Amino acid sequence: MQEIQAEDLILVAILKSPRDLDIARVLGWYRIPLATSPKTIRVDWLAFYQTAAFGEQRWSVRFVAKVKGHELVSRKEILHDEPDHPRANEPYFKIQLGRVISLPRVIHSKSWRRFTFLYTTGARLKTAQDLGDLTVPASDEHDMLWKLLRERGEKFGENGEISST
Repeated sequence: MQEIQAEDLILVAILKSPRDLDIARVLGWYRIPLATSPKTIRVDWLAFYQTAAFGEQRWSVRFVAKVKGHELVSRKEILHDEPDHPRANEPYFKIQLGRVISLPRVIHSKSWRRFTFLYTTGARLKTAQDLGDLTVPASDEHDMLWKLLRERGEKFGENGEISST
């Protein structure tokens, strides 16, 4: 198993339901709609923020998975049991994942926080006590984070094709 390195780029992503965690664990992927995707998905790890749907485990980050790659597919190609979903034909990133592993320490959110995605570093993920500790303040570490994002940034063509910048 690979270990998270201090300089790794981490994307904290939302798990809306236990089913999404099951998909990540069993099928080895996570989905992100192209229309609402973050600046880059070329990250080293995904960390998963659990919403209120997780009951007692809500509002916390408990799991991470190594990112192995990604592809652009329609929603109906990855969620076969929802062919009539209103967004069935929309493009989604299918992020291929390594094994979902538990963090040695749960990162709680002292209060409910609304966000879509959050970038952080491996160093912050390893030391965070609270979700707010994952944010990178203005510093050398902040500069490093934005350098990583610029280097890995992607832009999307009119047909949704991906090309590195």
